[in-house]
Amino acid sequence: MEREIYEEIHDDFREMVKQFIKRYVTTEKMNEWEEAGEVDRATMLAAAEHGIVGLSVPEEFGGAGMLEDYRFRSIVLEELTLSGTGAALAGAVGIQDDLAVPYIARFGTDEQKAKWLPKMATCEVLGALAMTEPGAGSDLRGVTTTAKKTDGGYIVNGAKTFISSGKTADIIVTFVKTGEGNRPDAFSLIIIEDGMDGFDHGRKLHKMGSHGHDTAELSFVDVFVPDENLIGGVEGHGFVQLMENLPLERLSIGVAATAIADAGFQWTLDYTKSREAFGKPVADFQNSRFSLADMATTVDVMWAYIDRAMKLFMEGKLTADEAAKVKFWCTEREWEILDQGVQLHGGYGYITEYPIARAFLDARVHRIYGGTNEVMREIVARAVTGRK
Repeated sequence: MEREIYEEIHDDFREMVKQFIKRYVTTEKMNEWEEAGEVDRATMLAAAEHGIVGLSVPEEFGGAGMLEDYRFRSIVLEELTLSGTGAALAGAVGIQDDLAVPYIARFGTDEQKAKWLPKMATCEVLGALAMTEPGAGSDLRGVTTTAKKTDGGYIVNGAKTFISSGKTADIIVTFVKTGEGNRPDAFSLIIIEDGMDGFDHGRKLHKMGSHGHDTAELSFVDVFVPDENLIGGVEGHGFVQLMENLPLERLSIGVAATAIADAGFQWTLDYTKSREAFGKPVADFQNSRFSLADMATTVDVMWAYIDRAMKLFMEGKLTADEAAKVKFWCTEREWEILDQGVQLHGGYGYITEYPIARAFLDARVHRIYGGTNEVMREIVARAVTGRK
């Protein structure tokens, strides 16, 4: 089904992304990233130079100024995913443009924007977002990392875990307690910089998938953070800032899930048309044909839903509950399509040389991060029923 959300400028941008991928996102690079457990800085710098990263940074700070036009970000995710080799880079780019940059671009002081955004646009500075803790995941009010006021700044103590880009990031936008209790005004966002005394990036976590993108534990022991690193310059706004940006994060997950589902369908279609069993292509068996028909239709519906969600986001109308719907529904459909894709690949679907197998492993976390799908359903249920 033809999508109608894109304009000529987006088509031109897509061609540029394809050329970048052809040059920089090779099988050899993918293997290097998976061996190292992270995307190398040189590739991130090249991506920024070619306009693949920095889309969320306002133009006055050296970026593309496309924070509100998500179509450009969607194109990056789509093409990196369809390449079969760009999943790790897609993850690294997503952390920079959808999680780290927006908090500074939207809520930062003029000084914070001037200090960080130009270097984030070029990827000289990489960012990460730290919310989850060993004892607190989707329940953000349960975090225990504290930032105690002191002369000229804050003393931060605590730990974070499952932090994407946590090992490679130069700055960490960190969710901390600056007040008592668990009311929304008890929390703030603060920027913790690489090299600050008492800050340890911790160990790189070993995951079942996403091997080319780092995920780490972070530790803060009496870390002094200056006042100027408090996002927005005012305490107690962190919870509200997170709530305002979560629709973007969850839209991003939905777009990624849909792009991966689409790629999984395309890989499966190509494989079943070329692979023979009992003297004819696998695609000629009725079971395969019906499965492919279901997959194709589901992908079309996913893109129609995502395109509508992108339009709402660009109009400033994507609410928290609508974004939660996008996140949980698209990731559930993604999982079903990839599972069917693995099945139709037969034994080869279990071999990680094939992109369907890597996508299957990488996608499992999509139903967990950004808020588990169970929590997403709870958000939607509350909106639907009007009950807490």
